[in-house]
Amino acid sequence: MKDFLEWSEEEYAAHPNTHKRYITSSKALLAYFGNMPLDRISADGVEKYKIWRSRQRKAPQGKRSRKASKVTKRLKPATVNRELALLKNLFTRNDERVPQNPVKRVKFLEEHNEQTRVLSRDEEKLYLLATSEPLRSIARLMVETGMRPEEVYRIRRENVQLEQGYVFNPYGKTKAARRKVWLTDAAMTVLSRRLEKAKHQYLFPGRVEGKPIVKVNAAHNVAVKRSGVARFRLYDLRHTWATRAAESGVDLVTLAAMLGHSKIVMVTRYAHPTEQHQAAAMKRMQQHKAAM
Repeated sequence: MKDFLEWSEEEYAAHPNTHKRYITSSKALLAYFGNMPLDRISADGVEKYKIWRSRQRKAPQGKRSRKASKVTKRLKPATVNRELALLKNLFTRNDERVPQNPVKRVKFLEEHNEQTRVLSRDEEKLYLLATSEPLRSIARLMVETGMRPEEVYRIRRENVQLEQGYVFNPYGKTKAARRKVWLTDAAMTVLSRRLEKAKHQYLFPGRVEGKPIVKVNAAHNVAVKRSGVARFRLYDLRHTWATRAAESGVDLVTLAAMLGHSKIVMVTRYAHPTEQHQAAAMKRMQQHKAAM
């Protein structure tokens, strides 16, 4: 595991959050399997780990009462699956020593944890009024373009092409994620202002010189509370943009490309055609048939 994490730190230097997630996931694996050699870990052993881990509960965060600590929820399936994914990758990295990867024979847990939240136009306005910089610009860009939070954080001066109307995102694990993000007029206005104020390469600089901002979760939570809007995650602004795009008639293939997804199935959650949309679609089909 030590060797794997050293490799991970170098391999994902451009994606430090991936490495941090591996570090977190490794702790439970080390606690359970201890010093057991890799070739002694069987599929049955991994299955037992999955069951053991899925029955555990979250540790209380911060100062809580005894009553609160008793009602902590069980770990989410996604947490256990990340740990299994790490173990699977660990075997893959050591396939010369252990040719058979036992994790491949273990079925991951079903997650059922989609938390898509779409803001109404009124909620968006109230929320943005309650924000301050740089959160306001970050949120506005997300709801105008559908970019991921970290993609906005890492916008560099040289990647902004206002004359051509896009921002190039060079980051991402897939080719689809590394893409041109096309801009609305509102998004270009935000970027134009950030370019004027930017003193260094990043439009959203962090506390460490030469590095982008890491996150704005605290500011987001304060803004949500101040606005009176029902709780939502910053990432939901991306969901909001995607849902609005689908409702406006953007086809799923185009939507997947704009979001940086490599598979169309990833964007089907945003397609919720109303009866009016379905009726209009049938009329278009009928008109096309009549024109033939």
